[in-house]
Amino acid sequence: MDRTAGEEVSCHAIQRHSAGWRQAGALIVATLCTACTLLFASEATAQCTVRDVLQNHLRLKKALSADRPQLLIKSAADVPVWKTIKIGTFANFFALSNAMDRVGCGIGNSAGEILARPTFTLSATKANVALFAVSASELGFQTDTAALADIYARAKQLGFGLAAAEVGPQLRLQYFDQPIGEFLIIGMEPIKTWKDAPVILNVANGGAGLILIGQDGSADAQISVASRFVFVRTIEAAPAEEQEALARVDP
Repeated sequence: MDRTAGEEVSCHAIQRHSAGWRQAGALIVATLCTACTLLFASEATAQCTVRDVLQNHLRLKKALSADRPQLLIKSAADVPVWKTIKIGTFANFFALSNAMDRVGCGIGNSAGEILARPTFTLSATKANVALFAVSASELGFQTDTAALADIYARAKQLGFGLAAAEVGPQLRLQYFDQPIGEFLIIGMEPIKTWKDAPVILNVANGGAGLILIGQDGSADAQISVASRFVFVRTIEAAPAEEQEALARVDP
């Protein structure tokens, strides 16, 4: 074999090796891309699974706010407990926020801002909290709207109390079967944003997913009397057996 032929063989061998390396490299890249795609798809599915299952389930439900009978409440003692939740289960805001993110619960801008404020606090001890969901019209308001301060004052007269701010996010995390179209205003002391705007929380399912949002918490804010509020009940208005049940907290 002459020198030219040897060089040609060497060139062909190099080309074959280069082509082989290119094919191997392409295979490796393709494999890595596929793995990454599957990983990201898996993570996206994990993030959306709860939301998708809930939305499929909630499509079969109807919002209660428009259909439930509006009965005039004479005393908080006559109103049955709507839902009992646990508080004091998170050490700090970051743990609470991460928990909401893991299950796909959204947080609106103003709600997220007040949750991060120093005035938003979490209970240091676990406790059960009995909640009562009532509309402003059930409290006795007959106009189309009523001032937030007036609604709070009427609720207090009937034996209801304002809930701790923690109830908002905790209820969001413990109320996965909320009907589409239901918005529940948390009866709470307003927390001010960095711009000094008072905000209260609203646990909502507007159809696009489960979310915690904020709304105007000014004393003169006009609220539709069809809106439902979540209150607690004062100790004086609670039956003895209810007080004993709330004192028992599951680990």
